[in-house]
Amino acid sequence: MSKDVSAAAAAKPEKLVAVKGMNDILPPDSARWEWLEDKVRQLMARYAYRNMRTPIVEPTPLFVRGLGEVTDIVEKEMYSFEDRLNGERLTLRPEATAGVVRAVVEHSMLYEGGKRLYYMGPMFRHERPQRGRYRQFHQIGAEALGFGGPEVDAELILLANALWKDIGLANVRLELNSLGQPEERKAHRAALIAYFEQNIDQLDEEARRRLHANPLRILDTKNPAMQALVNAAPRLIDFLGAESLAHFDAVKAILDANGVAWTVNPRLVRGMDYYNLTVFEFITEQLGSQGTICGGGRYDYLIEQIGGKPAPAVGWALGVERVLELVKEQGAQVPALVPDAYAVIPSRSALPTAIRVLEQLRAAGVQVQMHGAPTASEGMGSMKSQFKKADGSGAQYALVFGDDELARGTVTVKSLRDGAGGAQVEQPLAQVADWAATLQSNR
Repeated sequence: MSKDVSAAAAAKPEKLVAVKGMNDILPPDSARWEWLEDKVRQLMARYAYRNMRTPIVEPTPLFVRGLGEVTDIVEKEMYSFEDRLNGERLTLRPEATAGVVRAVVEHSMLYEGGKRLYYMGPMFRHERPQRGRYRQFHQIGAEALGFGGPEVDAELILLANALWKDIGLANVRLELNSLGQPEERKAHRAALIAYFEQNIDQLDEEARRRLHANPLRILDTKNPAMQALVNAAPRLIDFLGAESLAHFDAVKAILDANGVAWTVNPRLVRGMDYYNLTVFEFITEQLGSQGTICGGGRYDYLIEQIGGKPAPAVGWALGVERVLELVKEQGAQVPALVPDAYAVIPSRSALPTAIRVLEQLRAAGVQVQMHGAPTASEGMGSMKSQFKKADGSGAQYALVFGDDELARGTVTVKSLRDGAGGAQVEQPLAQVADWAATLQSNR
């Protein structure tokens, strides 16, 4: 073997780490994610929303057409690439609504009437990572397609509001606005351009670039020097006709009837071009600049824009990382994911019987963690070390499969949460299902 080859073989492989802004979600933190997802599934079932799963990779034109070319997402943030086999332009989804609509159109899902759908999953945007804002982030969203009435706008807001109650969040405020219809927005757009042209010396570079392409987005500027100018700009709500105002008033009336507090924010706009009429955001003051935890609204023209027959739609999406950060910030109670029991197995000879009993318990719904040896050549470890691991697992009970117990056809059930002298009893192996039933009934 040459010297160069032997040196290469001895070299330590480079340590690989996750891509910046794309985070691992590890136990025990992953239990909080599972808890939230379970709460969402239960809530969606109560409102008769059904789960939908779309690909992470979509054709790039879907987002260019759906979101609008002059948006930050399309211009700066999308992870796009060309398929090496066929040259197709592809993009990691930066949001899910366009993909949901694409699937609904492709599979003619509205042929028999409207659909209520929800999704969960990762999205991707090339942004500067910061608290609550990552390059791979996760959203949960609800979409109601094929329904044009204000009652469904309100239903979706009530759905999100119910989630905050279910997960114990407080001090989340609701802001509303109406973007009206295209003709009303067109008139407002012209007034907005004229206003900003008269004050062009006060616009920053980004606002000047957007002035004729997407002036509505100037209203969403974070530049403190432009706030007074933006606050004095023409308001879209003043350009709304009777039908748009009636739609907005109906949404507010339903929220009032259900005791949901709201405020109208005339500067509330959406980052995507497909929105019309009702738009809304749920906001907290506890997460700093990333205070919007959920946002959405009506998008009656997106389905046609993506190639389907014209149909109304409305929906929202929440940021999972932000919601969980707020849960943590407010100290909401998240149940710890711990096993019911930990199996202490002093010798390898006990393994066949012990594992048979553990499988019976698991089949009966008991969550059991089995002790394992560090290496194949070592023993199972001392009783003391196993009990230490049992206690560290958070389990309520230790199940001791000692040689003496197995000789008597029993297992010792020892409580780990009653102090150092926790109560213990011997349970016949043949009656282990009875113990499992008792444990389940006491949950």
